[in-house]
Amino acid sequence: MSTTQSAQEPQFAQSSKEERLQNYLQTKAQEGEVYFKSKFIADDVGLSPKEIGALMVKLKDSATELEIEKWSYTSATTWRVTKA
Repeated sequence: MSTTQSAQEPQFAQSSKEERLQNYLQTKAQEGEVYFKSKFIADDVGLSPKEIGALMVKLKDSATELEIEKWSYTSATTWRVTKA
């Protein structure tokens, strides 16, 4: 990777996948509660829906500033996220 490429990439691209998703969720939760399916935010965070699902389970226990709840399942898990 050249220095030109790294300067053009978003800043969050250098953080871990978990940090990237957590930062995204914190930003969205500032506006109030958020409901989403992994497949609809995958492009926004640069992760696959499968990666997001696995990370959501981890973040549910570790992200103390967020309340993460598995809300429903209709063709894919819907997650509910709010500020703690």
